[in-house]
Amino acid sequence: MVRTGDLKRRLAAILAGDAVGYSRLMARDEQATVAALDAARGVFREQIGSHHGRVIDMAGDSVLAVFETATGAVAAALAIQQGINATALAGAPDARMLFRIGLHLGEVVEKADGTVYGDGVNVAARLQTLAPAGGITVSDALHGLVHGRVDADYVDLGAQQLKNIARPVQVYAIAVDGAELLPGPAQPATAVAASTPSHPAPSPG
Repeated sequence: MVRTGDLKRRLAAILAGDAVGYSRLMARDEQATVAALDAARGVFREQIGSHHGRVIDMAGDSVLAVFETATGAVAAALAIQQGINATALAGAPDARMLFRIGLHLGEVVEKADGTVYGDGVNVAARLQTLAPAGGITVSDALHGLVHGRVDADYVDLGAQQLKNIARPVQVYAIAVDGAELLPGPAQPATAVAASTPSHPAPSPG
């Protein structure tokens, strides 16, 4: 850990979560959606705390947390999704509140009040958008530490170019009961770039 004034830099396992279709659910039934969100937040808080994590923020329908260990982050994410998915699947299909979760192991900048910032947080947030509804995606940095140590099935999604992240990130999805179908293996970022024609196709005459 490196400290500079009131800021300290350290390595952390970062969890970023977000509700799927939150605006649609609110438009459909505000009262039921708020109740479902409150219940989901309770699951997040319970599992994050019991796996030695700390909630940083729960603004709107999103969740940000940090963990001392990568295994704790994955175990918490699995327990969260299994708990929320089981409840959601018991309801009407168009009223189900599911979450996407992204996990990354990276450096964060932590302020004296406990809030965290930095590239590690940004990567986790971008990974979250690649997860299926009710599912989890993790970076290669985190996967390398937990593979074989946490009982889970991983699907290699290839190297992904995440928005506003300079380098491609190798991404894995974790199979979760109740989640939507996992995305298929993605084309590596290098292959995508190589497959782009160097010259535009001629317009039809």
